[in-house]
Amino acid sequence: MPGLRAFLGDDGVAVLLLDRPEKKNALTRAQWEALPGVLAGLAAEPGLRVLLLTGAGGAFSAGADIGELADVYASPEAADEYHAVNVDAESALAAFPHPTLAVVDGPCVGGGCQLAVACDLRFAARGARFGITPAKLGIVYPSVPTARLARLLGPARAKYLLYSAELVTADQALVYGLVDEVADDVHERALAFARVLASRSAQTQGAVKAVVDAVVTGGDPQAAAEPWERASRTTPDVREGLAAFLERRAPRF
Repeated sequence: MPGLRAFLGDDGVAVLLLDRPEKKNALTRAQWEALPGVLAGLAAEPGLRVLLLTGAGGAFSAGADIGELADVYASPEAADEYHAVNVDAESALAAFPHPTLAVVDGPCVGGGCQLAVACDLRFAARGARFGITPAKLGIVYPSVPTARLARLLGPARAKYLLYSAELVTADQALVYGLVDEVADDVHERALAFARVLASRSAQTQGAVKAVVDAVVTGGDPQAAAEPWERASRTTPDVREGLAAFLERRAPRF
């Protein structure tokens, strides 16, 4: 759809591109609405192993399209509906069944930062800037992204960003735990790392994602692990991994 483009390489790495460079990839309601379907289509691709989320034109995303917000906040019903669409998109990204990596160049603000936080990992260019800015607009940030941010950064750092609406540098974001790596050529580094992930066991990664998500959301880690543990007894990943180690070769998962 306009504003979103997806590419799947033969290396198992897919790229989902926020593609409104003339608006610094500000997110329209149509994009928020389309994201769950786009993600479901990618998840169904049999060769996909890792998803990179990035933006076109040297920006990740400047956030929600401000031009739409006057209509959004014209009535309580419209605002509620918009927030539900927004949270559905974020939740679909967080629930994506394979590792997700936000590749951030330039501004990563508001709704853009919301999507980056919903990814498993975040790599940033040295010139990237991060901020969540509802306090500049008087908007109450929804509970789902607020809680996700607090779980990622801790309560004090989350309050710092949300109270102030200040932008922070990539190096500050790294200290806060908002970013996992800062790189000179972030796209090259992220692609190289994604290819490493694509070479590892999807079974192991799926179990890790399920258990860690259970831990951070207050779920039952053992219950999350059990279906993966049962599957591992019959699927070939363990046998292939052990054989590859003994034969001193790369495993073929």
